[in-house]
Amino acid sequence: MITSRTEAGRTVADLFPNLRRRVYLSFVKPDNELLCTCDVVFSATPNGIAMTYAPILLEAGVKLYRYRSRFRLKDPAMWEQWYGVPHACPELLAEVVYGLPEVNRDKSRQARLVANADRYPTAVQLGFLLLLEPGLIDTDSMIADAKSGVSGAGRGARVAMLFAEATDSLKAYAVPSHRQLSEIGQGLQDISGHPVDLTFVPQLVPMIRVSMPPCMHA
Repeated sequence: MITSRTEAGRTVADLFPNLRRRVYLSFVKPDNELLCTCDVVFSATPNGIAMTYAPILLEAGVKLYRYRSRFRLKDPAMWEQWYGVPHACPELLAEVVYGLPEVNRDKSRQARLVANADRYPTAVQLGFLLLLEPGLIDTDSMIADAKSGVSGAGRGARVAMLFAEATDSLKAYAVPSHRQLSEIGQGLQDISGHPVDLTFVPQLVPMIRVSMPPCMHA
């Protein structure tokens, strides 16, 4: 099943025409009783909503893959510091496996609650992984200059995200306090075995279309 509160009743192929004749599901409203019949649930709902059903699904024996930030940080105090609200399910944090397969592949297979990494934490951690493990980098002066297409900011209509506004430009944002810095720092510390000092600069760029030679399309 596929769930959506705002698109309930609409077919998936109607919203995503490229899936016509491939996916015949219609969106349904999420219901705990219905979700508890699943073997696996992939969740990308807002954090406040996730807290209402995560304990219920786990109690029913459902494996939960979470694609938002609520379960990525191990320390509930750190969560509250960065996100401004208390963690609603701190009792679950001890069993969460951070879903970066290159680091926790085997643990993810066994876990019932996996917190998948976001795009910036994935790129930064994998970029540093091969340097950290053999000790080839100074962990007191690490710099991550990360760029994301404007589509990463969501589907909401905002002037700053319009292609006409963003094209041929590059915009740094949330440089001193991007929330995912906490997640990245935690992961790099786990890899290196000690605290790290990281400067993280996220930037938005317009989507770029790359033309490939005809021979590459095959």
